[in-house]
Amino acid sequence: MQFTLQHTDLKSQARAGLLQTDHGAIETPIFMPVGTVGSVKAVHQRELNDDIKAQIILGNTYHLYLRPGTNILEKAGGLHKFIGWDKPILTDSGGFQVFSLSDTRKLKEEGVTFRSHIDGSKHLFTPENVVDIERSIGADIIMALDECTPGEADYNYAKKSLELTLRWLDRGVKHFRETEPKYGYNQSYFPIVQGCIYPDLRRKSAETIAELNMDGNAIGGLAVGEPTDKMYEMIEIVNEILPKDKPRYLMGVGTPANLLEAIERGVDMFDCVMPTRNGRNGMLFTKNGTMNMHNLKWADDFSPIEEDGASYVDTTYSKAYLRHLTMTGELLGLQIASIHNLAFYLWLTKESRKHIIDGDFSNWKTIIVKKISQKL
Repeated sequence: MQFTLQHTDLKSQARAGLLQTDHGAIETPIFMPVGTVGSVKAVHQRELNDDIKAQIILGNTYHLYLRPGTNILEKAGGLHKFIGWDKPILTDSGGFQVFSLSDTRKLKEEGVTFRSHIDGSKHLFTPENVVDIERSIGADIIMALDECTPGEADYNYAKKSLELTLRWLDRGVKHFRETEPKYGYNQSYFPIVQGCIYPDLRRKSAETIAELNMDGNAIGGLAVGEPTDKMYEMIEIVNEILPKDKPRYLMGVGTPANLLEAIERGVDMFDCVMPTRNGRNGMLFTKNGTMNMHNLKWADDFSPIEEDGASYVDTTYSKAYLRHLTMTGELLGLQIASIHNLAFYLWLTKESRKHIIDGDFSNWKTIIVKKISQKL
């Protein structure tokens, strides 16, 4: 995998780059739709490609390991072939999902044991076997196993958690370097910076990871309960240390404004379930603010969902029709809202890239954040 830094904003740390994988190029900054179990909820792959214009999507290691399982994925020739997607894929390590199962998991030096949310069966994730699982899934970018520390953890817990994550990282990197991809194309392994909201821990994590010289690096453990200003502070601290010639991936973030603030601080890659989850619940993000489709005000508004929107659904359907679908629980409503929100997120990162290249990102960002933060 190769990353070329093409432009940097003169007034901020915002960057435009090109990430080349064996499944194609990715223009950064980029938002990656989340396809947890091998599908982005309520969205066809054709829509992802042709309309939303996704350049890379995510799969979830925890869920894909449990269903359909690595045996099925290997027989299919990997996740790309299994789901009919020929562009890049990233898989997380499953760590976040496992650690969210606080009542059914047990942390130890070897790894983490947990019980399946499906049938209660017991499993073990280690830094090594997670590499093996992600090799079998076949993503272009695979993540290291880490502990996602709660956002308001005390210092002692955060320190012990980080130390364990770094020990796991050493084992994961070693195993990654000793193993080979299974499907004839290259895979890249991204370490994850942890350290909660404590600057010294974040610095230690970033410095350790920077020395490994992997293809890219991720920032985890943010947007998990800490104040927003702390999240931005941690991003700034980490990005002062992480190599400038490697892509930086902020995991699980966030709102459109969060993305723009993080881009301004030097982040290149994002993922979040928010556009699809919120869409399924009737919230639409637009260039002029958010719309709650449950509001009665849209019941007889026959204007397009968004006249200058990024997707065909925006001018094909009216606000009144989408509200009707939302209120009646029709599946088409979930699809329209999800497609709209994802197309908006991809538009937002593409537009950010354009303004970085044009040299006016900071001015544009100040204006657009105010607009998109309104409630319509």
